[in-house]
Amino acid sequence: MGNLLHYAIVFLVVALVAAFLGFGGVAGTAMEGARILFWVAIILFVVSLVANFLRRA
Repeated sequence: MGNLLHYAIVFLVVALVAAFLGFGGVAGTAMEGARILFWVAIILFVVSLVANFLRRA
């Protein structure tokens, strides 16, 4: 899961640099990629916590 968050941060940095340089389309695409990866990481984390809780019960 750490890789997903790493890639989300990389996409966020790319989006910020692209926005600073005036590349709006690239910035928007990179921002959407970062947002999707972030939410996938959060969902997988929650699923992992629930599965761990159910396994211990």
